[in-house]
Amino acid sequence: MSDLFHVSAAPHTRSPITTKNIMQDVAIALIPAGLFGIYNFGINALLVIVVTILACVLTEYLYCKMMKKPSTAGDYSAVVTGVLLAFNLPASFPLWMAALGGIFAILLVKMLFGGLGQNFMNPALAARAFLLISFPVRMTSFAVEKISQTGITDYIQHGALAVDGVSGATPLAALKAGETINLLKMFLGSTGGTIGETSALAILLGAAYLVFKKVITLRIPLTYIISVAVFVILFGGKGFDMTFILGHILGGGLLLGAFFMATDYVTSPITPIGQIIFAISLGLLTGLFRLLGGSAEGVSYAIIFCNLLVPLIEKATSQKSFGKERAVREK
Repeated sequence: MSDLFHVSAAPHTRSPITTKNIMQDVAIALIPAGLFGIYNFGINALLVIVVTILACVLTEYLYCKMMKKPSTAGDYSAVVTGVLLAFNLPASFPLWMAALGGIFAILLVKMLFGGLGQNFMNPALAARAFLLISFPVRMTSFAVEKISQTGITDYIQHGALAVDGVSGATPLAALKAGETINLLKMFLGSTGGTIGETSALAILLGAAYLVFKKVITLRIPLTYIISVAVFVILFGGKGFDMTFILGHILGGGLLLGAFFMATDYVTSPITPIGQIIFAISLGLLTGLFRLLGGSAEGVSYAIIFCNLLVPLIEKATSQKSFGKERAVREK
């Protein structure tokens, strides 16, 4: 009888899906944007991605060894953090600075707070904010120097932007300055910016994979994007100018942040209503930073700030346990 009857604490639900499976799917979904970033910016983009991944994985591995804990470096969460950090950096970013960002993301934001599931904000975005404060000039240097094409090696070494002579200025910066933008180039990705944010098409392909695999739902991303669009319509001063609205949606890190970072399981609410509140807050802050702030971007800080609000949002939107209200009344 003892072999058939087991008593254990709830919950009793079991699932074959593991953290490693989920992180592998996220890593796969990031491949299109990564490949396009390498095509766009050349070998330097690849080096930045490799360095941030190595820095994140090695930092987590060494920390677990030093603390005599089981290693979690193989669950792909550090890999995802490294890729997302690289996607938020310019291709010309010095490699030692990129490695420093990876160490900061894993050591200070993730592991010192207990590891995966305990971090209070997105590690990659926290590292981006740290690097932006520490090295503001390098973090905002998107200039692309045109070169003369002599063969396929130029594409590999310097990227399509340099070979084709496309401007390195970011579309959001041009939009904020009142300049004209090309929506088709923004959708395809032949524009300046960070490694992983330029191609809306590549990001959407990865997002479609995550939705297909049921890793994420569209509740947070769509609500976030719509909230930004509404804010831009109301306070952008352009009304229903579709070029202006789509420029804010396709430009910068909005799509990357909405589908790959705002949907982070650890730093986003688990309640449906809480997710809506979370996403609307993201949209309001992003619109506020972009339209009224000094910078053309605002996604990273919006997500970080809203990460801090998640415990409060969940507390306000969590359903009461069955019988809890009645027990309180009887007292």
